[in-house]
Amino acid sequence: MKKILVIGAGRSSHTLIKYLLEHAQEEDWHVTVGDMDLALAQEKVKGHSRGEAVHFDVTDPKSREREIQKVDLVVSMLPARFHHIPAKTCLQYSIPMVTASYVSPEIKEMDEEAKNKGIILLNEMGLDPGLDHLSAMYMIDRVKNAGGTIKCFESFTGGLLAPVSEKGNPWKYKFTWNPRNVVLAGQGAVKFIQEGRYKYIPYHRLFRRSEVIEVEGYGRFEGYANRDSLKYLDVYGLRGIPTIYRGTLRRPGFSRAWNIFVQLGATDDSYMMEGVEQMTHRQFINSFLSYNPHDSVELKLMHYMHLDQDSDVMEKLEWLGMFEDTPIGLKEGTPAQVLQHILEKKWALTEEDKDMIVMWHKLIYELDGKETFLTSSLVVEGDDHQNTAMAKTVGLPLAIATKLILNGKLKLKGVQYPTSPEIYHPVLEELKKAGINFVEKEQ
Repeated sequence: MKKILVIGAGRSSHTLIKYLLEHAQEEDWHVTVGDMDLALAQEKVKGHSRGEAVHFDVTDPKSREREIQKVDLVVSMLPARFHHIPAKTCLQYSIPMVTASYVSPEIKEMDEEAKNKGIILLNEMGLDPGLDHLSAMYMIDRVKNAGGTIKCFESFTGGLLAPVSEKGNPWKYKFTWNPRNVVLAGQGAVKFIQEGRYKYIPYHRLFRRSEVIEVEGYGRFEGYANRDSLKYLDVYGLRGIPTIYRGTLRRPGFSRAWNIFVQLGATDDSYMMEGVEQMTHRQFINSFLSYNPHDSVELKLMHYMHLDQDSDVMEKLEWLGMFEDTPIGLKEGTPAQVLQHILEKKWALTEEDKDMIVMWHKLIYELDGKETFLTSSLVVEGDDHQNTAMAKTVGLPLAIATKLILNGKLKLKGVQYPTSPEIYHPVLEELKKAGINFVEKEQ
């Protein structure tokens, strides 16, 4: 019997754990789910005969070593900053590990030791990063193997609301992933290459530099640039390409409205605000505006941001309750933390909400003197508040990779990304059977 330890039983782990338990009998697995919240782990295991829930504190060396040395593989669903902790213990006991997060500097340093011990530390195996790598490399390798020259690669992903849940919500958006990451999105260096020229977008201009993308059957979306597209030149083997650009998808109008928070300074995470405990939503917005005892907060904001009174941006802000005298409900916080807390009151998913994942790639290549425009799109809708599109697209790639490793079908060792045919072919094939299928179109 092969033993699997899943560390972390949060929302995004639901589909992963469900898959592992459903296949446990035929694959002869035993699945242990560990979490700081034992009740949450028990809820995910649901008393399955091949499952077990344990209290797991990754910062406690004794319990960490006790649980990890028992198993044949670890899947870490912890926040990204913690992955290196179980990874070190996995190295100590020569146990492979899979994560959905970006390769951290600490994990990157483990490459040589992992190779020496004959184990794989497979990272970036979720949605984004993860499915984006699998689908992108499937396209890129196919074009290269045919002798084509790639001139442009663009890739966008969005965690959004399904159309049925957009109604009555002018933003057409709620948090489907880590809210903090959404609030802090785009801070830092935004860099990409366009027509052979390096381009940079400062944070204060990012949300006014979006492009419109059409996905058949789902309408229009807007995409804004991710922080650093240049690191994918090496990940995807695209050094010398004239254009590379990666971005995030939202519905049209989102970026223009979000830009108000950026320009006000409400997404700043570098200092603690004073008086938060006594502050209301309205006072929070007013704290970033000039003092004028005669003008309303709305009027001052419209004047400062050059907004018309009937602007759809004002409608979006009003819908969020930004001008209401509602207590924030926090004792302290940075502007970004306060904004996140306010947004979660309206942007938290309810049991009735269904989410949606949209991924879209564009590849322009030249083959035999002919230029071809190739797109690949994926849309996955959630079934309910537990079986979300996010949980499916994060969890299934992780679960399938786990199966491949335990069955000896993945021979790669060391710190790995899912960019090789050995990984992306079998994973994409099984995902297709599960209804997660990319649709390609040539022009």
